[in-house]
Amino acid sequence: MPRPDRRHFYPKPDAKGGEGLWLYGLHAVRAALSNPARKVKRAVLTTRAVEEIGSKLLGRVRHDIADSDTVSKLLPAGAVHQGVALQCDPLPRRDLEDLLDAPSEKRRIVLVLDQISDPQNTGAILRTAAAFGVTAVVVQDRHAPPESGALAKAASGALDSIPYVQVVNISRALEQLGEHEFWRIALAGDGDSALKDALHTGDIALVLGSEGSGIRRLVRENCDVSAFVPIDSAMESLNVSNAAAIALYELRRA
Repeated sequence: MPRPDRRHFYPKPDAKGGEGLWLYGLHAVRAALSNPARKVKRAVLTTRAVEEIGSKLLGRVRHDIADSDTVSKLLPAGAVHQGVALQCDPLPRRDLEDLLDAPSEKRRIVLVLDQISDPQNTGAILRTAAAFGVTAVVVQDRHAPPESGALAKAASGALDSIPYVQVVNISRALEQLGEHEFWRIALAGDGDSALKDALHTGDIALVLGSEGSGIRRLVRENCDVSAFVPIDSAMESLNVSNAAAIALYELRRA
């Protein structure tokens, strides 16, 4: 096996450009390198980051040693990169129908995000989804964060472990889920019942709405039931990523 390329690297002024996507942060880069579906191009990282990631994962990508400031120049201003940047291709798009047709020996949970646009919230939801063994996270392609370094960093590696399925129409996706006998729950502050009373023993699709306007009317109408997470009246609502974490804990506990 040839020795990985590990020379010191001094970028040209236009090094920030080029084709592909730049991921950064130890967890995000480690997960991308561990994912055989991720086509990687090159990594630029500090000596400390090389030690953190390890030679086994770095063996699949050309990588260059640099100082922290050099890594920063490859990335958006303010990116918390922990000494590593990875240039790669976006993940191949996943088809919802293919995922639903795949056999499963356990109850499946699919999260459907209705126009949640903040990559920090979406990333946090992906991270929680990975922690609770969610089957997939479904988003609308025109009103959701695109795959990016910021999304991958917020997801802390979950972007490469949880299928992030982009669909054209959320209502149609819910129809598909219904055709596959998923019990569809719209999580909303004005839901008809507490979440624990709206659960089902079979596969579940949990719908979460945007930070501002919540779940759209047509999307809600394609759900079987609406439910809320009980909270104290002193607080009007929860952040959507916090609500997702509580709801997923309730689903798994039940």
